[in-house]
Amino acid sequence: MSPGQYPIDDKNAYASITNAPSKTLEDAKWESHQKYIDLQYVINGEEKIGVAPVSTATVIKPYNPAKDAANYTADGTYYIATPGQFFLFFPPNAHRPNIKVDGYDTVKKLVIKIKVVD
Repeated sequence: MSPGQYPIDDKNAYASITNAPSKTLEDAKWESHQKYIDLQYVINGEEKIGVAPVSTATVIKPYNPAKDAANYTADGTYYIATPGQFFLFFPPNAHRPNIKVDGYDTVKKLVIKIKVVD
């Protein structure tokens, strides 16, 4: 599939494909979402992803409902995301995706947004 947004179930679930450069650690931001769960899957390449509990993170940009995002500083655990595995991030999970891994300047990635049930 080529880069773009793909509907799955109206606003309940949709997919985004990106093929973009990774970010330096300094440029990658900690984030969390309240309306959607993120399923993230690297199709081609590798990237580093950080995970931390929102409860231990410090808010630097409060939650914006229009963007469904808040930003933080945090101490987390880092993983190398490769094809063949996926990551699920729920509202209590701060995550820091898209961090460059040496040898992989561009990463093709699938992100599926799944609406949180109230």
